[in-house]
Amino acid sequence: MSLLQEARVRNMRTAYALGLVAVVLAVTLRWALDPLMGDALPLVTLFGAVAAAVWLGGYRVAVPVTIIGYVACHYLFIPPRGGFDLSRPNVVGLVAYTFTCTLIIFFGEAAQIAETRAHQRRELFRVTLRSIGDAVITTDTRGCIIDLNEVAESLTGWSHNDALGQSLDRVFNIVNEVTRQPVENPASRALREGVVVGLANHTVLIRKDGQECPIDDSAAPIRNEFGYVSGCVLIFRDVTAQRLIERNKASQLLTARLLASIVESSNDAIISKSLDGTIQTWNAAAETLFGYTSEQAVGKHISLIIPPERIAEEDEIITRLSAGQRIEHFETERFRSDGQHITVSLTISPLKDDSGNVIGASKIVRDVTERRRLEDNLRKLAADLSETDRRKNEFLATLAHELRNPLAPISNMIEVVKRAGSNGALLKQAHETIERQMAQMVRLVDDLLDLNRITHDRLELRRSDVELATVIEQAVEVARPLIDAAGQKLTIDLPDEAIYLNADHARLAQVFGNLLNNSCKYTRPNGAISLSARRNGNDEVWVSVRDNGAGIPPDKIDSIFDMFMQVDRSSDRSQSGLGIGLTLVKRLVEMHGGSIEARSAGEEQGSEFVVHLPIINEPAVVSTPVSDGASKSSSQRRILIVDDNRDSADSLAMLLEITGNQTYLAHDGVEALESIEKYRPEVVLLDIGLPKLNGHEVCRRIREQPWGKDIRIIALTGWGQEDDRRRSEEAGFNGHLVKPVDYDKLLALLG
Repeated sequence: MSLLQEARVRNMRTAYALGLVAVVLAVTLRWALDPLMGDALPLVTLFGAVAAAVWLGGYRVAVPVTIIGYVACHYLFIPPRGGFDLSRPNVVGLVAYTFTCTLIIFFGEAAQIAETRAHQRRELFRVTLRSIGDAVITTDTRGCIIDLNEVAESLTGWSHNDALGQSLDRVFNIVNEVTRQPVENPASRALREGVVVGLANHTVLIRKDGQECPIDDSAAPIRNEFGYVSGCVLIFRDVTAQRLIERNKASQLLTARLLASIVESSNDAIISKSLDGTIQTWNAAAETLFGYTSEQAVGKHISLIIPPERIAEEDEIITRLSAGQRIEHFETERFRSDGQHITVSLTISPLKDDSGNVIGASKIVRDVTERRRLEDNLRKLAADLSETDRRKNEFLATLAHELRNPLAPISNMIEVVKRAGSNGALLKQAHETIERQMAQMVRLVDDLLDLNRITHDRLELRRSDVELATVIEQAVEVARPLIDAAGQKLTIDLPDEAIYLNADHARLAQVFGNLLNNSCKYTRPNGAISLSARRNGNDEVWVSVRDNGAGIPPDKIDSIFDMFMQVDRSSDRSQSGLGIGLTLVKRLVEMHGGSIEARSAGEEQGSEFVVHLPIINEPAVVSTPVSDGASKSSSQRRILIVDDNRDSADSLAMLLEITGNQTYLAHDGVEALESIEKYRPEVVLLDIGLPKLNGHEVCRRIREQPWGKDIRIIALTGWGQEDDRRRSEEAGFNGHLVKPVDYDKLLALLG
């Protein structure tokens, strides 16, 4: 059973109990009156009990009360008293009693229903007033308050209990906002004239505590079911926010007029447009700049001044504006009514409605054609000077580095020779290393001299009829030591038939040798390099050098043959060379009447260089390629030597072993860390420009380990500027030696 049902049951039980009490009281009263009344009117007091029962519980209680009361009074007050004489029933009395009680029950039930409905209407009215968002006060015909809702309490400052019965003029105290004079209460007129009344604007309500707020209100008479005025209802609301909006709009209007004046007098063209591109405003400066009058431009699409090739910019601008973005100093091209193109700077701002929705755009346009030609000439000059200076400094630093690289193993092998005594194997290896590194230095110097000769048109080709295969054989012989040292696989694919060219044998071999060296340099150990040649018709041969190495970024492919250009100088690449090899290759190929192109799918996708050369059909004189040997050595002490130049590492290991040290070798940063943890050397001779991890990072990681704090770490590098030494010190090196190393200084540091 629900709580509501339980409550109803309890109410009915109470009603029945009270009905029974009413019967007892009615019978008792008749008993008390019996000496006076005798046998007359024996049932008269029961009518009151029946009426009370109807009021308490309706007919459900009144009917039992009617029956019980009749039985009790019949037994007590109708002769023969103290019993029931059914042989002489008082039919008339019973009918009269029943009829009277029925009328009492009927009218009582009707009255109760009417009261319930009236109560429900009053409750509905009260709840409605309480739930209205506006303040509501109701009065009687005298203008005294009979009810007010919570909003009215809040606005007037009067509580419900304090306001009841008070005159409306006292609670609802209003004055004119401007004159501060009292204003007639609208409820008074509504009561007097029986019409709906609204106040004029600028009315202020003075609260009970003296505070003020502007209001908007109205009053209407309350009429009863007969159409007579029975009271008045007053409805009012706080319009502080509305007044603020009105003041803001007035301020905005003033600001808009001021802005319109500024826009019209501005030296910059100012244009507004809708999101669909329709021009809405066009100031005088826009007329001057574009040659269209306001009448000619307003209502037209903005494409009126946009070149066809620039029309796509409009879609991008609209997209960004719709996202609420402002576009500043966007330089582009527009054209005038006479078709003349001009360079302009645009500042574009979104126009928004009161809800914050973007509905259009405002453009400030400035002609920067002349200025652009001048921020461009100066920029180009500055860029050229900066690039020239950067390349000069980079070239000088690279030159010093590349000259030191071969000097390091040469210096080491000189010391080996001094200390080798009669050890023929060591002497032979030392001689081969010195010879190989000297050849590298000669190639560097020759490249510099050749580039200088080509730049000043002083290089002459010694042409003769040569066979392509012999030229390639010589180039491969020159590059083979570098390729083998890196563990790379070289594949050569040449046509079965002989191909002849009229060329300088040595210079052409230099071309292919430089290309092979370049591929070796930018391909990781164990990578693949291929050299292939094929005829293209009867007049041309194509020679391709391909690798699966670092590749060429798309933005570098067009500048790969520029002087001093190197694609990747990052520390995880084993870099060498001056950045002039490809420049020299291109010039030499062109001097042979050919051309060269670079191809690459992108970084880490390998690269390909294709040389196009004219061929001849007559037999050619074959040049004999010159080879230089290369040998490797392995070594074994508690000094770890880390250098990606294997000759440099091997030669230094020999030198240190001859002087009684135990050596270990590593050729990249990761291998260095593994070897240090494995062998725990006392000294690490560490190159800086290492693959995978550079020397600075290796040193920092060693110093982070508890066992690495006491290891003596010395930098051996071709970089010797003050900044290089500072960076080594910051990384944790104990010393910084520049290649070729002074062996006495090294021994001093080891000591």
